[in-house]
Amino acid sequence: PARPAPRGSVSDNCYEYRYDPSRPESLAARDKVDDALQRAAGRADVADTVDDEVTEPGARYIDFLIPGLIGMNIMSGGLWGMGFMLTDMRVRKLLRRLVAAPMKKWHFMFAQIAGRMVFTIPEMAILLTAGWLLFDMHIAGNLVSTLFVAFLGALTFSGIGLLTASRARRIESISGLVNLVMLPMWLFSGMFFSYERFPDAFQPFIQLLPLTHLIDALRAIILEGSPLMDQSLHLLVLTVWGVITFVLALKFFRWT
Repeated sequence: PARPAPRGSVSDNCYEYRYDPSRPESLAARDKVDDALQRAAGRADVADTVDDEVTEPGARYIDFLIPGLIGMNIMSGGLWGMGFMLTDMRVRKLLRRLVAAPMKKWHFMFAQIAGRMVFTIPEMAILLTAGWLLFDMHIAGNLVSTLFVAFLGALTFSGIGLLTASRARRIESISGLVNLVMLPMWLFSGMFFSYERFPDAFQPFIQLLPLTHLIDALRAIILEGSPLMDQSLHLLVLTVWGVITFVLALKFFRWT
């Protein structure tokens, strides 16, 4: 808000602005109010200006948010879906019965990942359809490329979920482990606001998080129409995370 400054502080025709400089909306409001007050005080503009308003597709916050929500759903489904299910099966002694079955560990684990990936399609479709119908969201990219990135993300987080649940024996244990894994990505990976706002010292850590690369790839394809090959770095990081966590889960997994 703008209010007259205390009498004698600078001049009788002085205003004090109180606003949060870290918020773009506050800065814009401050400039508009100051412009109106300066004009009312007799300021004369030396040049005429014309406003040419341009609304770029994908520039709204809702456009920024929906790919982040898709990434969040993929992460949550992979970690909670795999982690809770396997731990629950271990608690109920169901995994022990599979030891005698003619099935290798990697067969069982890959089957669980494949089942989890099936749910990626309806989850992504619901969010994209809601954005299109409710908020007139423009989907600039190729849907096949978007689906490929979503599948790769589901594969990656399913591998992380398998590793997290490879030895957990109690529901309380897996709940704590999943929350511990998810919390840094909730805070730093740019789901709700750009991670570029964090200090430079945080950026190397942020770039190591798989959710950062999943959301960046989704936003680039959905909002900017970027080709899939241009996201090779993001795809590589997701693949490395998925392969390493699956191999470690295969090593440390136990049936009981």
